[in-house]
Amino acid sequence: MAEDRLIVDGVTKSFSRGRRVPELAVLGGVSFTVAAGEFVSVIGPSGCGKSTVFNMLAGLETPSAGTVEFRASGSADPAAHCAYMPQRDLLFPWRSILDNTILGLQVQGVARQEARRRARALFPVFGLAGFEDARPAHLSGGMRQRAALLRTVVQDRELLLLDEPFGALDSLTRTEMQSWLREVWQRYRWTVLMITHDIREAVFLSDRVLVLSARPAVVRHELRVDLPRPRDLSTITTPEFAAMEQELLEILHEESRRALAEQRDTKH
Repeated sequence: MAEDRLIVDGVTKSFSRGRRVPELAVLGGVSFTVAAGEFVSVIGPSGCGKSTVFNMLAGLETPSAGTVEFRASGSADPAAHCAYMPQRDLLFPWRSILDNTILGLQVQGVARQEARRRARALFPVFGLAGFEDARPAHLSGGMRQRAALLRTVVQDRELLLLDEPFGALDSLTRTEMQSWLREVWQRYRWTVLMITHDIREAVFLSDRVLVLSARPAVVRHELRVDLPRPRDLSTITTPEFAAMEQELLEILHEESRRALAEQRDTKH
């Protein structure tokens, strides 16, 4: 059994909405772990606090209560060990693809020549060989997302935070990207925590799927995906896959109904 790297324990978070309005409780005691080399997906109803959890791990927010710890040499602060890929690729249009992929390394203080050497070595792996000098406008949506993920991976952090990495892609490109990510993850065994609204994507890629409840969120359900690896698209058609997908769908619909009911109660 791989050692737990990330430990999130009883984390709560509330946001102030003004002097005369009660605080908005977003997280109500979220607890989970992620082991070294594990791929874990997080799903939940819209607005339940998934991105808030990621912002805490990236050091952009602090918990109201509870703890977030990364077990590794050096700092226990997860932000020191995480590389965060947001929903949009955020590639700078005036920079080449190669120079876009080295931004994280440059922020860390790595010299430009060394950063370029590290990033360039990954271009064939990410299907971007020959596009080092291209501008983002010349790439397809899938290629832009691969460039954004390369920019994340090349930082050589121990935990990758992927926030809806394929959410903006069309259905066919998204399926192709899921298969590609599965292949490269199988090769490198990164430790990954991914937010997605796509249940099928979560089951196809993950070792475990965490379902957050309506806010204030807790981990409502944890599904261990015991499907054999390596997986391919035929895995999606198996009865075992369909049963897992249905289980998660029913729980997610129940929590979504709770979230809508809470919104109606808040308005009245």
